[in-house]
Amino acid sequence: MTPATKDLIDVMKGPALLMRGNVKTIDYEEAFTYEDERLTLHYADHILGAAQVLVEDAEGTRILYTSDFRLPKTPIVEADVLVLEATYGNPYRVRPFGMMAEGILASLVEQGLKRGPVCVFGYHGKLQQVMQILHEAKVRVPFIVPEGVFQVSKVCERYGIKLGDCLLLSSEEKAQLILNQRESCVAFYHMCSRGNVGNEALRIYATGWQFIRPCQKIGKGEYRVALSGHSDFNGLLRYVEKCKPKMVMTDNHRHGDALVLAKEIERQLNIPARPVPS
Repeated sequence: MTPATKDLIDVMKGPALLMRGNVKTIDYEEAFTYEDERLTLHYADHILGAAQVLVEDAEGTRILYTSDFRLPKTPIVEADVLVLEATYGNPYRVRPFGMMAEGILASLVEQGLKRGPVCVFGYHGKLQQVMQILHEAKVRVPFIVPEGVFQVSKVCERYGIKLGDCLLLSSEEKAQLILNQRESCVAFYHMCSRGNVGNEALRIYATGWQFIRPCQKIGKGEYRVALSGHSDFNGLLRYVEKCKPKMVMTDNHRHGDALVLAKEIERQLNIPARPVPS
């Protein structure tokens, strides 16, 4: 795995988890030879540390697993056999608005801050993406985070990602005071906490399962914003077309769109494809 992935696992699951196995970290583009195969990790634009995995065997066959990725920042690696993520493998999973959601998110937060705190809900990686977007948009208010989000954010910062001023909710008296007095701030919570906190604040859910429009109001003071770490259906097809594989296997471990994606790859690109597991 990449060093960043190891660091994230250590803070999210505890260092004891990886101590039970034989762990080797390698950087992007660094080759690792195991018996008669050569393995190389290539950058994937997803969460910090994400990597495409290229395996080359003794006969020179190139087998690539994309892992989760989004275009256009993920480099396309040519391969003979492509194992392709299929999270949004259905032709209906298309975002015609592109990157508009990032600007809309920043504007929505800025408007909400005029009235008090704003709460953002998402998963690890997605929350740090929102922090980065707001920091680049020069939203200069405190970011208040619980322990888990704080630890992941600190790993991201060690790898050069600029996230802004993060205050730890549980141990910073200043953070508690800001929230209690309803001062302007952005509080970041894991999606699993959405039923327990922030009921009096503007609430924003950062999710990839938003396709019709970049931002949708779903309730009083509640919005869903389209931010995803995955390419949409068109992006998946574009990767396959530029990768030029002889065969594609679509990752069928979740969401059920791998079968549809395999059929569309055969129909539109005339490349043999099938879901795995079937």
